[in-house]
Amino acid sequence: MRARVGQRVPVVVQGRGRRRGVARVLWVGAETVVTCGVVVLLLVVHQLWWTNRQARAEAREQVTALEREWQDAWEISPPGDTPEPTESGGPVRSPAPVEPGGSGSSVGPGTADGNGAPAEPSGGASSDTFAVLRVPRLGLTVPVAHGVSKRSVLDKGYVGQYPGTAAPGAVGNFALAGHRNTHGEPFRHVDRLEVGDRILVRTRARTYVYRVDQVLPRTAPRDVGVIRPVPRSLVKPSYGYAEAGAYLTLTTCTPEFSSAYRLVVWARLVSAG
Repeated sequence: MRARVGQRVPVVVQGRGRRRGVARVLWVGAETVVTCGVVVLLLVVHQLWWTNRQARAEAREQVTALEREWQDAWEISPPGDTPEPTESGGPVRSPAPVEPGGSGSSVGPGTADGNGAPAEPSGGASSDTFAVLRVPRLGLTVPVAHGVSKRSVLDKGYVGQYPGTAAPGAVGNFALAGHRNTHGEPFRHVDRLEVGDRILVRTRARTYVYRVDQVLPRTAPRDVGVIRPVPRSLVKPSYGYAEAGAYLTLTTCTPEFSSAYRLVVWARLVSAG
């Protein structure tokens, strides 16, 4: 059958449909990238903002609760009437120099997450707070708890005491760990401490004043010598001490947002009152 004069014959252009398919694929790909970007951004906001806000609030509440409890106890029985057995200055146990081997294996500063926080020790850790750490230069006030468990201590914005280290004020090494970034990041600016700066540790019975004596800017994660009763770096032996004393050690990760190395601050006890 012949086409009538003036009648249009349809023409199929196959290239146009192919271009539409490519465009659709590109659009879906772009949406996926944007969605992933938003998810990553939310995760970053959660880690860098929300965990800090939450942990700092909990740490402030814990400090307030501790000080209120101590005040009530002081009104009932002033310090001096009841000795504090945990701070008697008795024998100090040396922390076992266990090499890190995964989560929950070491009391040293080597087993850590991305914030320089040591992993939970194998024997379990108590999250009970027993002291308040104050660093005037940094404007820092934070509760101190037994153990270095991430979940029950460090992620709450607390500072944790390494198991087996000395009590506050006692002969030996009162060694502490804290997050450098996220979860309250109490040790964010410990790199600003200088020799001579004061660090105060308040307990139920008294307040101990330490003075910063040495700063080890960087050492290996497995340098467990820094938290021994007489602290001395095993990696950099020129840093540390040779005689017994009442020491305070602060440890965290360095550089920021990395767990590549450890930053260590040592202080000596100068007074107790």
